[in-house]
Amino acid sequence: MPHVHTNGIRIAYESHGDPDDPVLLLIMGLGAQLIDWPLEFVEQLAAARFRVITFDNRDAGLSTNLDDRGVPDIAAILAGDLDRAPYRLGDMAADTAGLLDALGIERAHVTGASMGGMIAQQLTIDHPERVLSLCSIMSTTGDRTVGRPTPEAAAVLGRPPAATRDEAIAAAVASSRVIGSVGFPVSDEERLARATAKYDRAYRPLGTARQYAAILASPDRTEALARVTVPTVIIHGEADPLVDVSGGRATAAAIPGADLVVVPGMGHDLPRDAWPEIIDAIVRNTKRSGGAGRQGTD
Repeated sequence: MPHVHTNGIRIAYESHGDPDDPVLLLIMGLGAQLIDWPLEFVEQLAAARFRVITFDNRDAGLSTNLDDRGVPDIAAILAGDLDRAPYRLGDMAADTAGLLDALGIERAHVTGASMGGMIAQQLTIDHPERVLSLCSIMSTTGDRTVGRPTPEAAAVLGRPPAATRDEAIAAAVASSRVIGSVGFPVSDEERLARATAKYDRAYRPLGTARQYAAILASPDRTEALARVTVPTVIIHGEADPLVDVSGGRATAAAIPGADLVVVPGMGHDLPRDAWPEIIDAIVRNTKRSGGAGRQGTD
């Protein structure tokens, strides 16, 4: 798999579509890998005339493992000792900017899902010159009063690491049932196939814990989001149990001129039958920018 070295780490990535088309960078969420962007979803975006780049965040997939930084003390971070976090979302945004640097890409359209939406927001705040348009999906602002999970969804985050492959896959399937869409059909066979593919590619539960610590230790972005000037669309499932739709509404309210697309029946996933609405919103938002990023080479 192609990779780059930047910000002191290795980042694995994939590129889809015509290298001469404008770049659309997709950022995945907590414990997720680039394969969590369904391949057909990515291909449909590429068919809309984008060079689509997906990648593994630090501590996930085939990018750098930071196990040398230990197990984060989540309880201490929640109690206010933010220095216990091995890194923060700003570091992950810097990784993302470094990936663009390494690929020779000056500016890109940026879309992030869940924690990836938080990283996309932070990238736009910290490196506004690199972002042509912003799309934040099933994410929130960092304000702890919005976007809160249901007790059942919160329990998913608190599960201990599995001891075996079978346990890990079964837990992932069970979690997807809890946080997934209620208004769109997803078979257990599809859930099982995705969970198996993710485990067999990379299983990094301690990396997920460090990413979660980064979320908890990062500041509320609401005030900084008021300075965002690029075209922005916020997409959120009305039935999201992990990041309540109030998180998406708050993000849209924080960013001047942002569009808000609330998808009825959508939970904390990317259900196939919602793709047309999601892809249309992403593409429509990019057209508001009037710009195209210079393309690099792999």
